[in-house]
Amino acid sequence: MPQLDSAHWQHRLSTLAAEFGVVGASLGILHGSSSGGPHDMHVIDAATGVTNVRSGDPVRTGTVFQIGSITKVYTTTAALRLVADGRLDLDKPLPMGGTLRHLLTHTSGIPGDLFTDTGRGDDCLERFADGLADVPPLLPAGAAFSYCNAGFSLLGRIIEQVTGKMWDEAMRDLVFTPLGLRHTVTLPEEALLHSAAMGHERQPDGTLQPAARWGLPRSTGPAGNIAATARDVLAFARFHLNDGDGLIPADLIREMRTTRVEVPFHDGETEGLGLAWFHKSPGAIGHDGDTIGQTAFLRLLPTHRLAVVLLTNGGPARDLYRALYQEILTEVADLTLPAPLQPPDEPPRFELARHAGVYIGHDYQNELANRNGTPVLSWSATGALREVMPSAGGEYEVAAATENVLLYREPGTKRWHPATFHQLPDGRDALHIGLRAYLRAPGTP
Repeated sequence: MPQLDSAHWQHRLSTLAAEFGVVGASLGILHGSSSGGPHDMHVIDAATGVTNVRSGDPVRTGTVFQIGSITKVYTTTAALRLVADGRLDLDKPLPMGGTLRHLLTHTSGIPGDLFTDTGRGDDCLERFADGLADVPPLLPAGAAFSYCNAGFSLLGRIIEQVTGKMWDEAMRDLVFTPLGLRHTVTLPEEALLHSAAMGHERQPDGTLQPAARWGLPRSTGPAGNIAATARDVLAFARFHLNDGDGLIPADLIREMRTTRVEVPFHDGETEGLGLAWFHKSPGAIGHDGDTIGQTAFLRLLPTHRLAVVLLTNGGPARDLYRALYQEILTEVADLTLPAPLQPPDEPPRFELARHAGVYIGHDYQNELANRNGTPVLSWSATGALREVMPSAGGEYEVAAATENVLLYREPGTKRWHPATFHQLPDGRDALHIGLRAYLRAPGTP
């Protein structure tokens, strides 16, 4: 097995983070021989930048970052421990409709971006779950994929009901302690016991400054509130590469990464979905995480015994991720990332008259308008979502990709994303954008 050169990757992380203007970052790489045993794996980590531009404190390899929605894979792992013990059933109907499997595959139909702050008390998830009874579903369970943070908060509440413990405590018992994750936390007061990264957001003058708040509401914990060091995230990745290390039956761990749900869009990388794990080109499973000014990336390539994690706290994190990950893939696995989405050289005819309208989600909507024959795509946040968004709305730059797909990006950014217009199985018009499904409002053209 070739040994990874720690000094080389420290240099590349520092160089590229400075080049792209990322405030601070921590990189971890785990690599093992395909012929070696489960513990024949080499680990390196590196750190660069500062935890907070105001304090100037350096990022260390022991700095904890928010890993955002990568948390969902941890919460799913805890749930599967309970499935293995016979205390949960993936296919048993839930009182609110659907099954546990629907929650884990983002097909529950629950509106995804419910960030209701139910306080800091130990009953926050109970109160959040009770509040879901008053929220009408976006879609019938199983009808379509639509990324769902709220479904994982509900999963956390189910774990609480089964274990009789708060989600935070259950995660320590079911995942953190058995895996030896001593630098993995769920609460901000726990993060303060470590060197902790502060998120940074772009200001009107173009500078990156500390965000107005550190984290998301506690009720979103099971969906996105874990903070950890890169090395601890790699320990979690090792557990999955080793098919559960005997703690969870290997068939359940493999089901997490092999059960497929098709996604109704193509973003250039995402190919499908297992149980919480996304299938990513080329041949990886993984998850990204975004919180307030922090972005994280985790990729596992089981056939190459490789895992890579990148944690950042402000700036163009995805540019840094793509540059580093491509270099690592080339050196370790001789693989290439798919090219980013780009508008075609000859723009196709986009069915603007067919697709123009308002597309509604919970506390969020997108509008496709016809401006003198040119498509105009805009978005706006409403309700509680406004409290956790840096801005409440805006207009995208767009380009036609097919008759039913627009590529869009925020002004001043480079990365294109797909906005896919299509019909659901029940015949309703829908827009998939940002991993979410939005239904066309009645009465719009």
